[in-house]
Amino acid sequence: MALDQGTSSSRAIIYNQQGEPLGVASAPIELVLPADGWVEQVPEDLWQSIVGVGRDVIAQLGIDAAQIAAIGITNQRETTLLWDKHTGQCIYNAIVWQDRRTAQRCIEMVEQSQGATTAIDELIATTTGLLVDPYFSSTKLEWLLANVEGAQGAAEAGDLCFGTIDSFLIWRLTQGAHHYTDATNASRTQLFDIHAQQWDRHLLDYFSIPAEIMPQVLDSAADFGVASAQWFGAEIPITGVAGDQQAALVGQGCFDQGMSKSTYGTGCFVMTNTGGTAIRSTQKLLTTVAYRVNGEVTYALEGSIFVAGVAIKWLRDQLGLIKQASDTEAAYARTQGDAGGVYVVPAFTGLGAPYWQPHSRGLITGLTLDSNRDQVVTAFLQSVVFQTHALLQAMDSDGATVEYLRVDGGMVVNDSLCQFLADILDVCVERPKNVETTALGAAILAGVGIGLYPGLAEIGNAWQLDRKFEPKIEASRRAKLLQGYQHAVQQALS
Repeated sequence: MALDQGTSSSRAIIYNQQGEPLGVASAPIELVLPADGWVEQVPEDLWQSIVGVGRDVIAQLGIDAAQIAAIGITNQRETTLLWDKHTGQCIYNAIVWQDRRTAQRCIEMVEQSQGATTAIDELIATTTGLLVDPYFSSTKLEWLLANVEGAQGAAEAGDLCFGTIDSFLIWRLTQGAHHYTDATNASRTQLFDIHAQQWDRHLLDYFSIPAEIMPQVLDSAADFGVASAQWFGAEIPITGVAGDQQAALVGQGCFDQGMSKSTYGTGCFVMTNTGGTAIRSTQKLLTTVAYRVNGEVTYALEGSIFVAGVAIKWLRDQLGLIKQASDTEAAYARTQGDAGGVYVVPAFTGLGAPYWQPHSRGLITGLTLDSNRDQVVTAFLQSVVFQTHALLQAMDSDGATVEYLRVDGGMVVNDSLCQFLADILDVCVERPKNVETTALGAAILAGVGIGLYPGLAEIGNAWQLDRKFEPKIEASRRAKLLQGYQHAVQQALS
């Protein structure tokens, strides 16, 4: 059983040994938006939703929970929680990865680094593979310790636990028996040495974070403890854990160096397997742990786009331009992919890679009196593709050229979007039969953790293609569209 705790929803999917989904249950998750750029979630909502969908899918299939061989967990990354180790109750809401409240702190960190003998931004880059940005867990955790009354003292006394969503779920599922995370989630905190594979003492000290509150870091396929029978009706071992984008890389079978995937969910994340080499990006991409199995680390280069599917949700809930997400396909068909010169830069919570501008905000540009609703919707869909193009250009400059791209996530069921991806990226785009590869990746790692699969290579051979999209657009048309989007980005940046 895969437990997938995402930004927009929690899901549970039960698979058979061949990786075929037998049943799925899901529940929406709401965001709390207390101020401009602040994004939170209620921890009890996250917990109750995961337990609820797990129970629902077991009941749906009419099986005995004891038939479930193992649980795999995948989760929204970087989202930060602090809880009382004696009660298990969080002392504040979960601060979501999209949150920008520490943007000024990050600016100060970079400014302090200029001319310093030991520059913190350089230490972070060389040690963690990441950049100074509010996206990551470090400044979120620092903010919690400094702003929640009594938190720093409680942390120093060893009374608190820090964790990303996976750690929080493991703690609750095992009734406080285990405070664990895996190497992929640890690598997104900005506190983990991805080369030495351990928490970095210098960074913990810099952010005034007591080492005692940090979880123990295990392989992505390992013994994370046993989920208590009170949650799902039987004791079930937890044997696989990975952050959502790394889980999708596993689910897409990208186990060879140079293989790439792009996930289109709440945000968009392009990840290229770089094997045993941690490539230092010159293009503001992230160097991260792809997975760690049997103590062996595989690395990846990643480009992160903060807004993808959530922009479609915004069109529906805030503007009322569509009634449901699937309406975007009809709108795109009516425009035949021509947005009429309208461009969207969906920087609702700043711009991610390769710009890293937390203070930028979204814009719609190129509007005329002839512009209509369908063109605006089309421009929102296309913005995701233009952002992906910027990431692939950066990958190419870093020596990780993408020759074909495997795509997944809820948005790629749209054939028109996949074709536009192939056209603008000028690469072959491959969509698998199972586009929900994040949960599948967690299930695969759980299977490896209990010895169900001999290794990852055999699983990669089982990957199945649904449809391949080849570039069709004229080069001059591609260049004109990209030029128009780049002009829009410059407006957003200024």
